[in-house]
Amino acid sequence: MPAPHGGKLIRRVDENKNIDDIEKIKISRDLAHDLENIAYGVFSPLEGFMCREDFESVLHHMRLANDLPWTIPIVFDFDGNIKEGDEVALVGENGTVAIMNIEEIYSYDKKEYAEKVFRTTDVAHPGVKKLTEMKEKLVGGKITLVKEAKEEFDKYYLKPYETRILFKEKGWRDIVAFQTRNVPHIGHEYVQKTALTFVDGVFINPIIGKKKKGDFKDEVILKAYDALIEHYYLKDRAVLAILKTEMRYAGPREAIFHAIVRKNFGCTHFIVGRDHAGVGNYYGPYDAHEIFNEFPDLGITPIFFKSFFYCKKCGGVVNEKICPHDKEYHVYYSGTAIRKMLMNGEMPPETMMRKEVAEIIMSYDNPFVD
Repeated sequence: MPAPHGGKLIRRVDENKNIDDIEKIKISRDLAHDLENIAYGVFSPLEGFMCREDFESVLHHMRLANDLPWTIPIVFDFDGNIKEGDEVALVGENGTVAIMNIEEIYSYDKKEYAEKVFRTTDVAHPGVKKLTEMKEKLVGGKITLVKEAKEEFDKYYLKPYETRILFKEKGWRDIVAFQTRNVPHIGHEYVQKTALTFVDGVFINPIIGKKKKGDFKDEVILKAYDALIEHYYLKDRAVLAILKTEMRYAGPREAIFHAIVRKNFGCTHFIVGRDHAGVGNYYGPYDAHEIFNEFPDLGITPIFFKSFFYCKKCGGVVNEKICPHDKEYHVYYSGTAIRKMLMNGEMPPETMMRKEVAEIIMSYDNPFVD
C-alpha cells in the first residue's frame, strides 16, 4: 500500500474547539466537502485552503510550492470583512463546521485560472461558468474540523484511514481505483474486471456532489452500483465508497487530481479511461492519458483504457488490441445513446447494460440532474 501523498495522512480534527466567540461565515456544500476532505486527509498533504504561493505554483507548474505533484487549486473565495491573522468559523449549509486561521488574502486572475486549469475561457464549460461566479479574493490558511456533517449517503462514506484499515483486513496489497460520475454499463464493468484480474481488489469510488445538468443523480448511481456488485462481483474483491466532492470537468488535470486522491485512500493503481473528467469537446480523447507522462513521481500507477466495445463476431466485450474484426461487428458504449433509451422507457440491450442495473434506473421518474 502506498504512503499518502507527501508521506503523511493529514488529520485536522478537534471536536472540542469552541466557536462561540469567533466570526462565523456561511459556505456552500461544495466548500464544506473540501473542508472535510482536507481534515480527513483525502486531499493530503493539504492542511487548509491554498495560499498564493501554492495556488500560483499549481496553476503554472501543476505542483505545490514544495514540488509535490498537484493539479487542481483547492481554494476558498470570499469578499467579506476579514483580515489576515483572523480566526473564523466556516459553517457549511450541510452542517459542517471548521475553524480557519486566515494566513493570506490575495487577488487572482480568473481568465488565467480558466486557461490553465480548464484550457478554455468558454463559459459554456461548467468549470469556467462556476469560476466566473466566484468572489474576487481568495483566502488561504489552515483549517481544523470541529463538526462533521451528517448527510444522506453516509453509509457509503469511508475516510482514508478507514479504507487503509479495510484493505489490510481484506489482505489486499494491490488495489485499483475506479472513478465515476455515471451509472455502470457493460463497458465500465469490463474495465473494472480487466484491471481487477491483475490486482487484489477494486475500489469503486463514485463522486457524490455537484454535477452538471443531465448527469445521473447521486442516489441512482449508488443504487445502480449496489445492484451490479450484488449480482456480478465477488464480495471480497470489491469495495464501494463515495468521494464527497464536486466534478470540476478539468479533463487531464482532474485525472491527476483523482489519482492523487485515490492514492490517499490507499490504492496502488488508478483506471484512466477515454476523456477522463472531460466535458464537451474541450479535451482530446486521450489527453488524460498523456498527462501522466509528466508525473513519474506520482506514486500511483495509472492503467489506461482506450477504445472498448462489444464485438458481435467475438461474442463479448473487447478492445482494439485484441479484436481483429471490422467495425461493422462493433457496438460502442455511448452514454448518450443509453441515456436516450432510458429516457424513452426502453430497456438497453444486455450487451450494453445489465438488466438489474437498468431496472434500478428505470424505477425513477427522472434519474437525471435537472
